[in-house]
Amino acid sequence: MRRTDTQAARAALIGANPQFRLYLDHRRRHREGLTPGQLPDGTHDEQDAAEFIRQACGIESRRELDTNDQARQMLDRIVADYQRWARRQARGH
Repeated sequence: MRRTDTQAARAALIGANPQFRLYLDHRRRHREGLTPGQLPDGTHDEQDAAEFIRQACGIESRRELDTNDQARQMLDRIVADYQRWARRQARGH
């Protein structure tokens, strides 16, 4: 398996995506009832995205995604939720 084909690499690429980090901004505002003034777009950085993925997947290192099926399934859900949000944004909702 090439390095770029690993789930760990997939998680790193997702976290490096500025649009995914914008999704994290919107997600947190929605969940915590915050306004854009309280949590502006661009708040989450790559480190925040990596931490979000690790916490949501219940792992200490993204490398665990390559061997932990439950964590990989959670990553799949995170990606699906993000993609659904991105489609809504593209439609202007």
